[in-house]
Amino acid sequence: MHFLFKSTAIIAASWFITPLAMAKPTSSKATSRPNILVVMVDDLGFSDLGCYGSEIQTPTLDRLAANGLRFSQFYNTAKCHSSRVSLLSGQYCIQAGDVHLSKAVTSAEVLGKAGYFTMMTGKWHLKKEPTDFGFDRYFGHLSGACNFYKGDNTFRLNGEKWNVPKEGFYTTIADVDHAIHFLGEARKSEKPWYLYIAFNAPHAPLQPLKEDYEKYQGHYTKGWDVIRNARLKKQRDLGLFGKKLTESPRPDHIQAWDTLSADWKIFEEKRMMALAGMIDRVDQELGRLVANLEAAGELDNTMILFISDNGACPYDRKRSQRKIEEMPYNPNVTWADSTGWAWMRNSPFQFYKQNQFEGGISTPAIVHWPAGLQTKIGSIIHDPAHIIDVLPTLSEIGKAPIPDSWPGRHLNPVSGVSLAPIFAGKSLNKRPPIHLLYESDRGLRIGDWKLVSFKSQPWELYNMANDRTELNNLASKEPERLKTMIKEWHRMAVDQLQAPAHLRKPVAAEAKPHTHREWSDHSKGPTEAGPKKTKSRRIKRKTKFKKTMPLQGSE
Repeated sequence: MHFLFKSTAIIAASWFITPLAMAKPTSSKATSRPNILVVMVDDLGFSDLGCYGSEIQTPTLDRLAANGLRFSQFYNTAKCHSSRVSLLSGQYCIQAGDVHLSKAVTSAEVLGKAGYFTMMTGKWHLKKEPTDFGFDRYFGHLSGACNFYKGDNTFRLNGEKWNVPKEGFYTTIADVDHAIHFLGEARKSEKPWYLYIAFNAPHAPLQPLKEDYEKYQGHYTKGWDVIRNARLKKQRDLGLFGKKLTESPRPDHIQAWDTLSADWKIFEEKRMMALAGMIDRVDQELGRLVANLEAAGELDNTMILFISDNGACPYDRKRSQRKIEEMPYNPNVTWADSTGWAWMRNSPFQFYKQNQFEGGISTPAIVHWPAGLQTKIGSIIHDPAHIIDVLPTLSEIGKAPIPDSWPGRHLNPVSGVSLAPIFAGKSLNKRPPIHLLYESDRGLRIGDWKLVSFKSQPWELYNMANDRTELNNLASKEPERLKTMIKEWHRMAVDQLQAPAHLRKPVAAEAKPHTHREWSDHSKGPTEAGPKKTKSRRIKRKTKFKKTMPLQGSE
């Protein structure tokens, strides 16, 4: 079955202008178990949606937020594969058995056992295949990233190899094409359904459709300093942070836009146009899917959750391919990310993907469920939440108990908590500490306090109620609190995550500048080669597709 993006783009446009039921939220309560739609995008910045401050056109997601709720403190793991593990398992990545999922059950297995028809489309990035972990239907790629026009040889359809068409293919559209096809099968089964869509966009390679790219011509000529300030103003106007927000300044490792050479400005403008076009396309395809749910009479009692796997990516890889005369909608052009735009896209926070600072772990999170939400529509939820909370939430609303045992696996207990009380208009009150760890980046959130370390450098301590942008390090002023939180971080790392010793080594005694060799260096021309790329020990250990190796940096 081949799906061509030219025809589906026309259908998307016609469906999108159909009046949506979500524009008129209902007060009816769910009388049966809801259908469940979980959407995860890849490398989305905190401010990349209109309802989170962006200039990018995301009307579908903006309407879902306006008629549902948004979270202002929803965390992921700051990394692709680990967020996917936690989303599916309700556990921290290492605790769940990492990419093997050997110590966990998945949401598809839990809901499937309870009578749900389970489906997935998009990026997998874990071991085996989705059909090995409870999904009745699957279309997508097993790799961590692929060419959006050409795909790769890891594409599968229901466990069988699927050959990408040589023409007329675009991954983001194909994901929704197959999702809609699977929904037709689910409806025939007369079961409630669970659909997980894992878009690869806007992960590199930056490859928008031509019409989506051209839509943003002229939008980014003023550069990241000006655009970030505009996003910050909009975030304040939206009420995302209250009055206590102090934005983080542009860091030393990012040049002021006005100091860039003319060639750099041209190239960087085109990179951001490409990113905007890719995000815009995700929203268009979600609009097509939402219209399909409305036409089937399912939108009212479908719980929709939208999140990202980590913050915007700063890694400026494949530097030899930066040619300003190229166009990113050419399937042979495979540009990578920009540190300057990543800083802008994570407004108002510091740092990026992989880091446990707010810029790395904070995701837009939208819930839409007219028949189930008892909160005021359009509410902004300020309770901290984490991606490990997804499985417990789905378990509760789907009336699907999480088992204590599973054939062939020794299960660890779920670490997340259900967010259903929030859906009912209540607060979570006191939740367990949130443990943060990816390789040498560490953190811990307890109430309003956050402990964080950049690449095993000295611990930093922040009061998130007063300093969400992590500008005022209180480590020296709160020595007892610092000591207590460090002890708790290590206790959880050992007892709960079962993290190996090399991930629990003491932090450094002296701080160094927070920088990385793969962040953008504008001291050279766009086409000059950057530092020699070294292989990541984690990538080599975790990714064993051999013939289906994802693009470099897809982790």
